[in-house]
Amino acid sequence: MVAIRPLHRGWRHALIELIDSAQRELVIAAPYITADGTKVVSDHLSASVRQQGRLEVVTDLSPGHLCDGSLDADALAGLATGYERCSIWHVPALHAKVYIADSERAIVTSGNLTAGAFYRNAEYGVEIKDSGLVGQIRADIADFQSIGACVTPDSMRQYADAARVVKETFARQRAKVDPTLKRAFKDAVRSAETELIRLRLAGGAMHTVFAKTIMLLLARRGPLPTTEIHTLVQQLNPDLCDDSIDRVIDGKRFGKKWKHAVRTAQQQLKKRGLVKYDGRLWSLVGSAESEA
Repeated sequence: MVAIRPLHRGWRHALIELIDSAQRELVIAAPYITADGTKVVSDHLSASVRQQGRLEVVTDLSPGHLCDGSLDADALAGLATGYERCSIWHVPALHAKVYIADSERAIVTSGNLTAGAFYRNAEYGVEIKDSGLVGQIRADIADFQSIGACVTPDSMRQYADAARVVKETFARQRAKVDPTLKRAFKDAVRSAETELIRLRLAGGAMHTVFAKTIMLLLARRGPLPTTEIHTLVQQLNPDLCDDSIDRVIDGKRFGKKWKHAVRTAQQQLKKRGLVKYDGRLWSLVGSAESEA
């Protein structure tokens, strides 16, 4: 029988128990993370995870989350530099709030890793203690990670610096109607967005990210037409698929050219024998389906 219990107000205590219990791996997936949240992790992370385990933090570093303080890049940088085996993952459009200890225990909830979620909001979720179900949840979070970017401690510190500029210019332009400050804010956001795209691409081409996304979509949803693939790829990669921007980064064009890159990814996957096309639908090929 699957062991599940509901969690509502006071769920922070269950989260602390989960963090304490992790011996090999603690996974945190939440779009909003503040210093109050990272302190709970630091205060209760087991010696075993600190010394030889893994701390995996999956979030959405998009600049929009920085402006209202719902995401604290400095707090994340502190985790990344404070624990040798900590990995920060940037996954655009992440909305899931999931906490996992050793693929044995999980909390799936509406609550982010913030003081508001701990003490003020009417949150609700469930705690699951069933290795089979928790293992599937962990695999689903790994799928998110596969289409995101792992941010190194140095890169996280650099992004925290860029985030500070975004927040400061946002606060100044809100306090005073000044076209110069408004332009400075837009420039700061654009700079932060560009840095995130560099992290996601890791020196590679945009179609490599789209290829991973297509494989994930076909594995989860089954055969899909090209038009639906384009829609879903755009939803999962809003930073790379912005129809309003013709962005140039390191001499490469992004933004409006994204559909061309998706088609390139489809053709390359087909050439590698990982997907097939019957004239209407794209689908995974045998071994690729089992691997996905």
